[in-house]
Amino acid sequence: MESNSEFFKSKVLGHPAGLFVLFFTEMWERFSYYGMRALLVIFLVSAFGMGGWDWPREDALALYGTYTALVYLTPILGGMLADRVIGYRKAVFYGATVMTMGHACMAIEFSHIFLYIGIGLLIIGNGLFKPNMTSTISEMYKDTPEKKDGAYVIFYMGVNAGAFLGIMMCGYLGEMVGWSWGFGLAGIFMFMGMLQFYFAQDIFGDIGKKPVKQAQKTVVKNEKDDVPLNPFTLLDKIMIVVIAVVGLTWIINDPMSKIADLNILAFGGVDYSNYFIAGALILFFLVLGLRIMRYDKVLRGRMIAIVFFAFFIIFFWGSFEQAGGSMTIFAKDYTQRVFSGSAANIFIVVDILITVIPVAIITWVLVLLFRQTFAKYATANIILGLSFVIIWGIVGWKINRNLNTFSYDITYPALVSVQTGDDGKEKTTYTALTGMMDVAPDAVIEQQPTTIRSAENLSAGDKTYILDIDKKGTYRELSADKIAVVDRKIEATVIKKRENEVEIPATWFLILNSLFIIAFAPLFSKWWESKYNPPPAVKYGLGLILLGIGFAVLAFGSMAIPQGAKAASVSIVWLVLAYLFHTLGELCLSPVSLSYISKLVPARMIAFMFGVWYLAIAIGNKLAGVMGGQIDKITEQWDLTTFFLIFTLIPVGMGLLAVLISPFIKKLMHGVK
Repeated sequence: MESNSEFFKSKVLGHPAGLFVLFFTEMWERFSYYGMRALLVIFLVSAFGMGGWDWPREDALALYGTYTALVYLTPILGGMLADRVIGYRKAVFYGATVMTMGHACMAIEFSHIFLYIGIGLLIIGNGLFKPNMTSTISEMYKDTPEKKDGAYVIFYMGVNAGAFLGIMMCGYLGEMVGWSWGFGLAGIFMFMGMLQFYFAQDIFGDIGKKPVKQAQKTVVKNEKDDVPLNPFTLLDKIMIVVIAVVGLTWIINDPMSKIADLNILAFGGVDYSNYFIAGALILFFLVLGLRIMRYDKVLRGRMIAIVFFAFFIIFFWGSFEQAGGSMTIFAKDYTQRVFSGSAANIFIVVDILITVIPVAIITWVLVLLFRQTFAKYATANIILGLSFVIIWGIVGWKINRNLNTFSYDITYPALVSVQTGDDGKEKTTYTALTGMMDVAPDAVIEQQPTTIRSAENLSAGDKTYILDIDKKGTYRELSADKIAVVDRKIEATVIKKRENEVEIPATWFLILNSLFIIAFAPLFSKWWESKYNPPPAVKYGLGLILLGIGFAVLAFGSMAIPQGAKAASVSIVWLVLAYLFHTLGELCLSPVSLSYISKLVPARMIAFMFGVWYLAIAIGNKLAGVMGGQIDKITEQWDLTTFFLIFTLIPVGMGLLAVLISPFIKKLMHGVK
């Protein structure tokens, strides 16, 4: 195997050039994942006329929760497969290839079967890809552990850069041009990331070529490694299989029962879904408890501490992952996203700066990599360079489009109907008149005003076309020759052109998480290294409390929204503050979580405890979809403030509990810091 010193002969920012091959590969994978994640729910719930599928919010969030849950379960299997059969390198390549195919399927937005196939391929591909990137870094730095922390900081900057770019660009294209463009762009960059990794993989020497045989692994002995072996018994294995089968069945059955009305856990007209999952959870805690009790007091205490951390992490991710679900719906349907005058100018300048500066910094890193690797890995570098040419092209196009998109006051024909409500009062409704509607001879049709945004230069009196009205009452404008669904088009008349207005895409708010991480991560790193570094349980408590404060901000900002309302226009300030507090909460616990596991258990037990950890995150993600799916029921029965208060009280309550039991958990850790 190539020696560690060989890797450090070719340096970029003080680290092996191979680290930056992984940096850009991971960046494009995160670009594709977060770009698709930003669009999935908003695409599903948008009206047919907006190109979406007009799904109920509960159905969309059930599918979202299942997808994000399985994304955290498959890496357990992917890591084992790479370790024992195919090696890290092939696992990464196969995973990237499968995810590329998944994104291609997602781009075929008119087919339900392709949506499900695409999501399935993304889940499988992620399982192969995700665990083996970090495993490659770990192997690369095994002889220089003092440089490993810095390497992971650089690597996770690539993660956040990819998330930032994916959300911004895929989200913009999906919302403003067409959903297929957004889903397709995610696939294009996943494909280019895969090619770049394939043609540059020789830079890693022999690392990841073959699976690491158990006999060849070197385990450093210390006081916590000197424990008796605790192999899984036959009963353990049987219970684990039962738990896995029941858990996966429930996770998949949840969206299937809502979307396709096919509940495989219902018998005799009774839904037993909750009983199945409750039984699986009880069985899981039984298996975990039996294993923990077989160890000595010190190790047993440390494993119980991990279980406490996993318990808190469920509630954290169950609330935090509302970002891609209910918070995206809040941005789309309840937030004022159209600005004019000086506010529009300020947003345009800010948007240009936060688009151009990060891309320029990453391009600078790319140039540094080129200097070290172009001679030996020209093909990989050309592919990587081409991907950035495309990125800069999209950046320029996006800026130009924002500067040259205008708002127009228009009128459109609407069918007038008067209905008497339960309270005896008459209510008048206006339905946009489309080619697919049958209109009675005596029907009343009136011209209704609204506003659209278009990159076309129109004048008063011009005829244009809009698509069917969505739930918020806004429109997507397309020129006549671009109308794909002819029977849904609505002919409208331009009244006047508005000057200097801008519309913020609903997905734009998701980039705030990455921006805040980049801005505040160094401060938190300094905090953790200082004498004021709090105990682990206190960090978890602070993270949960800050998360709850973010939702409290949304609850306060929603107070003016009426009960049962499907649309509103509250200030964007509430969403910005919510994402700020959520990110601060994430920085308190997410970066240090896996570090505690590696410190608390022996090396040969890390894989099992990582499995427990990823299972906790998966449960949290699925819980996010289930809880977020109740948004309509809660807002109709109470209001949107009540919905967000639930996500305030639960994390804050769990956070206070974590702080209160911190001395107890510290004792369980038996000196580990």
